[in-house]
Amino acid sequence: MTTYLDVPFKEKDEAKALGARWDARERKWYVPEGTDVALFSAWLPTSMGSTISVSVPTSEVPVSLRGAGREVTVPKNGITLSQLLASVAQAVAQTFRSGVWTIVEVVETRARNGHVYLELSERSPDGNLLATARAIIWANVANRILPEFERATGASIAPGIKLLLRAKPNFKPQYGFSIEIDAIDPDYTLGDLEARKKEIRARLQQEGIFDANKKLPPPWDFNAILVVAPQEAAGLGDFRAEANRLERFGICRFVYASGRFQGEGAAREIRDALLNALADWDESSNAPPDAVAIIRGGGAVNDLAWLNDYELAKTICCLRVPVLTGVGHERDSTIIDEVANTRFDTPSKVAAGIEQVIKRRADESKANFELLTSHATRVGNAARALLDKGFTAVQSGALKQVSAARQTTSALVGELQLGANLTVRDAKHDAVVLMTDVGHNAHRLLAMAKREVPGVFSEIKGEAGNVVRAARKLASTRLEAIHDRTSLDVRRSRESIDQGLQTVALSAQQQITSSRNAATAVFREVAGQGPERTLGRGFAIVRNERGQPVTSAADAKSMGELEIELKDGRIAVGVKQGL
Repeated sequence: MTTYLDVPFKEKDEAKALGARWDARERKWYVPEGTDVALFSAWLPTSMGSTISVSVPTSEVPVSLRGAGREVTVPKNGITLSQLLASVAQAVAQTFRSGVWTIVEVVETRARNGHVYLELSERSPDGNLLATARAIIWANVANRILPEFERATGASIAPGIKLLLRAKPNFKPQYGFSIEIDAIDPDYTLGDLEARKKEIRARLQQEGIFDANKKLPPPWDFNAILVVAPQEAAGLGDFRAEANRLERFGICRFVYASGRFQGEGAAREIRDALLNALADWDESSNAPPDAVAIIRGGGAVNDLAWLNDYELAKTICCLRVPVLTGVGHERDSTIIDEVANTRFDTPSKVAAGIEQVIKRRADESKANFELLTSHATRVGNAARALLDKGFTAVQSGALKQVSAARQTTSALVGELQLGANLTVRDAKHDAVVLMTDVGHNAHRLLAMAKREVPGVFSEIKGEAGNVVRAARKLASTRLEAIHDRTSLDVRRSRESIDQGLQTVALSAQQQITSSRNAATAVFREVAGQGPERTLGRGFAIVRNERGQPVTSAADAKSMGELEIELKDGRIAVGVKQGL
């Protein structure tokens, strides 16, 4: 008799996994012959559910087991594992006929063939693991509840997110315990994310540092900025498109530090990247950066929730450098946005805000320059008028002074002319006397030189001859020494070569004699190894009918007769076949 099952459409995959088969004619699922019906107790017709029993041998003394609201008689030495687990599956199915709203934290997610497989957990406030379970959202359910959840929360189902979901426990003997999920409450997830931010906010306010960075004066201008962002992120690309233009013209310098912005440990990695970059900055520069920009492109709410971290927020609060944030989209808000000095909606708006400040300072500088130029022009015009007035007065006074000086100069010129004539006359007389004295001294010195030069020349010539003779004698002596040494070296080399040739000739002669003796011995050995000597040592030669030597047993077996040669003659032998 075929046992049909009442399987809802959404549970068909589960029934199929347990071994149920589809009857196309009856359009129902049924239990194949030989399969334990108890595995499908959740889908048995109501009239059969109470009559299912476990069939066991009765040769042993029976004991009574109670499970799933019924009593089963089993042998004293136990039941099979499948029977035990089938009873557990039936008990679970009857206990949890509908789902139970349960608070969980997602550890891992996987999707396959439209189904979503989850690893769930619960942890104590101090982080200790309290419970874990496997869960599944069937494809037809996932297509219905997941889009609604993402629209309501802006979050996706991912590790780290907390959920309030409707869970139906399920136990299968082959696969063990799991949970089927058919509903998720988005309000709980939103509340959990907001509660986390509220807790961090209250803790920072209690410590009195919540608005410490916000109270710092914003940068008056930007010359150097430290940027912390995920590596190769789209938001970073938008930011750099604007920042590179400012850097290309030497207006502002940007230094980048990267870190993960989502996943376990992301907040700690951002904090380490920020503090390490600031430490390197202090070592290489005398002045800190004008600001720190923390940027990240948009994403799901739970992706950004990794930034709601107490230690990261506290680090930003305690920085003595203004922090600019551009995380996510306009609707996104994290705790680091709340504690930062200035918050922007997106990374590109951070770059635009920096550019606006620089432009505003440039416009102010231009206006101040124009104001200074105008003021300098007015001052210059006034100074020019004053200078012209002073020049006129100076020119008038100068003309009067020149007229008086001209009169005084005429008298002085007359006196100078008279004094100059007297001086020239005295100079002419002194020059004549000096020329006479110079002529007398020159004649006297010339006569003295003519008398002394021949003697000096003779002395020089004699000394030069002595030097030449000594040099010639020294050169001759050294040439003879070199000749003698060369002759001695040539003689020694010749003797050494003759000695070496004699040694080589003697060695070669010895080698030839030794080789001749060895060859003679070999020839003698070869000559002494003839067939007669070999036969004399007890060996024999086996020949076939044609007198040719036989060298293998296989060849010998194939012949009728053989001839054996010994040292004293030959004998004929017959070969027995089959040996």
